[in-house]
Amino acid sequence: MAESPVEVNLIPIEATPESFADYGQVIEASSDGDRFGPNDAQLDLSRGIPRFYIMRLEGRTLGFSTITHHANVTQCLGSIGGHVWYLGVAKPSLIADGERAGDNNVESGSGGHLYSPPTVEEVRVFKFSGPKFVKLNRGTWHAGPLFSESSMDFYNLELSNTNEVDHTTHSFKKKNGVIFRFEDSTSSS
Repeated sequence: MAESPVEVNLIPIEATPESFADYGQVIEASSDGDRFGPNDAQLDLSRGIPRFYIMRLEGRTLGFSTITHHANVTQCLGSIGGHVWYLGVAKPSLIADGERAGDNNVESGSGGHLYSPPTVEEVRVFKFSGPKFVKLNRGTWHAGPLFSESSMDFYNLELSNTNEVDHTTHSFKKKNGVIFRFEDSTSSS
């Protein structure tokens, strides 16, 4: 009989431009007519055809055991209506050509890119509330969107074939024997 996974409880961190900087950008409202600058999403959609669509998600829970990254694109996500949602993340761990020296824990992802798997200790969960969206850096590990409602709609900007050719997943349950859980912190804000 297989051992049950260890449950790791995470405390959600409010997503702000400062708190989320290691993973991407949190984009908040700006005045109409503002010029492009560092507070705007710094996108990389150069490796394919952009796809912007509304994604309906149902039956999500406040926990996860797998985490995914996309090596070829920055991805943007935001809830329609500014509802509260969560995203589990770990820092990008893509390995560029020639950077392999000394790293014994290297794997090959979808499309043949190299990466180091995320560690349990690196995983965080962020809370997104109000009219903002997130831009994930290329290679940022992410689980979600996660929420406590029965369903939510999100806008999603990625490449047209991201889910077919650029979708590398790490299973913490299989490879590390852990699952992550957290509580909805909307009542404490």
